[in-house]
This record gives sequence, C-alpha cells and structure tokens, in this order.
Amino acid sequence: MHLKTTKCNSYCLVATPVDHETFSRPQIREQFEALFRAFDPGTSFQFFKSFRRVRINFTDVLAAAEARVKLHKSEFNGKEMRLYFAQSVHIGSPRLEPPKPEKQFLISPPASPPVGWAQSQDAMPVVNYDLLCAVSKLGPGEQYELHTGTTNTPSVIVHVCEDDSSDDEDETEESSKRMRPKIIQTRRPDYVPSVNQ
Repeated sequence: MHLKTTKCNSYCLVATPVDHETFSRPQIREQFEALFRAFDPGTSFQFFKSFRRVRINFTDVLAAAEARVKLHKSEFNGKEMRLYFAQSVHIGSPRLEPPKPEKQFLISPPASPPVGWAQSQDAMPVVNYDLLCAVSKLGPGEQYELHTGTTNTPSVIVHVCEDDSSDDEDETEESSKRMRPKIIQTRRPDYVPSVNQ
C-alpha cells in the first residue's frame, strides 16, 4: 500500500472564503489582486468560483509568507479572508501498478488438464420400457391421467395432440394457407395538449 504524503507548497496561498462579487465584478477582482501584487508583482491568480476560493501563486517564498502574515484574517469587501499555504498531495507511485498475484483469478480454463485427471466413462443409457409402452398406447385426441388428484393435490392429465403431418400435398398446402390469428395492436392514447399555445 502506498503512503499518502502531503507537502506544504510555500510559493502558493489559498484564500477562502472569497466573496461572490470578486468572481463576477472586474473592479473588485482588480482590488483583490492589488492586495497581493503589493508583495510580489509577478503574482498569478486562479479563481475557483464554485469553491469560493482563489489560489495565489507567488514567485518568491518570502513574499508569500509576508502576505500570509499581514493579510490572514483581514477584511476584504466586508468579509473576513483567511489565507493558507497550498498543499500538494502525492499518493504512492506515479505509475499504475498491476494487482497483487493472489487476487488474479483465471478467466479461461488451463491449456492442458491437471496431473492425474482422467475422463470419466459415460454410463449406459437406461431405457424405461414401461414408459415407452404407455406412450405407444396413447392415441390422438385421448387423455391419459398420470396422477389422480386428492383433496390436497391436483390431478395431472396428459392430452395427446392430433398429428398435423401428412404425406398428401393438398393437405400441406391447405395447412400452410390456414388463417393465422390477427394480432390486434394496442391503440395509442388520445392526445391531450397540456400547454396552451
């Protein structure tokens, strides 16, 4: 596991909370920048409106320290402004490392079977002659009761369908031309305008 290290960047200050007018009005922004340019003329600014913060980048460490000492908890545009040294966070290595080997699971099967593996022999199929005999006795249109119902259980009855296959061509043409049931489409609801135009 990588350690999280935090270093104090002595060239940068973060001002918080900054008034919204500093972000929207150019005159107030210039007044804000003039406060810090008095300590270092080469100061640059990064405005973060959604966080109500401003990052102030100095070219000299002593100018940044002096600005923090003199302007920390001072008032600007009617509000107290606090200044902090910016911190740079470094987490672990700059490169992405692969996961540890114990967490890697094989997705595909191995290329060869493990040592000592042998293919199992398939058992002989079991033919239930009683079942075959009972099915052969069933005729089309008949019903066969598999389980007689009681007061607690339902009865199970098999209805044998009629055979649709035949050798005559006339019957096959007739069966192909049978009327299929028409699928009725769901009607779209009536349109009611909700906004008057």
